[in-house]
Amino acid sequence: MRDLSPKAKRGIAILMVISALGLAAMLVLNALRDHVVFFYGPSDILDKAGKGQIVRLGGLVAENSITSLPDGVGFTITDGNNAIDVVYAGVLPDLFREGQGVVTEGMLEADIFRANTVLAKHDETYMPAEVADMLKDQGVWKGQE
Repeated sequence: MRDLSPKAKRGIAILMVISALGLAAMLVLNALRDHVVFFYGPSDILDKAGKGQIVRLGGLVAENSITSLPDGVGFTITDGNNAIDVVYAGVLPDLFREGQGVVTEGMLEADIFRANTVLAKHDETYMPAEVADMLKDQGVWKGQE
């Protein structure tokens, strides 16, 4: 390094700093990738969710779909066009009911969604933004703008 000009030394130092920043950014993005949870509706979860990938599934709880199972509760989430069966082993939120918006988090196993979290709306006019947007895209949104 003694034979290099000051300009060359500065260039090497800048290159090393840029490389270190790039490596740090890559490590941060790689760590965050494991914590990102994607949101899908019933119409696109079968095509887009990877096997074993934790995702969010949202839509409306289908009428007459809530059933007691030996290991929890089953229900169907629909977006008006398609529906997917959900199995949940926990206690459902008090505001959970048929015809209401819901977001579940879990993973798809075959054609059944195994939820580990169920989130229900919190008042008469609220709909999770992701669910409302998905229902608007499907043309079945009947709520307020």
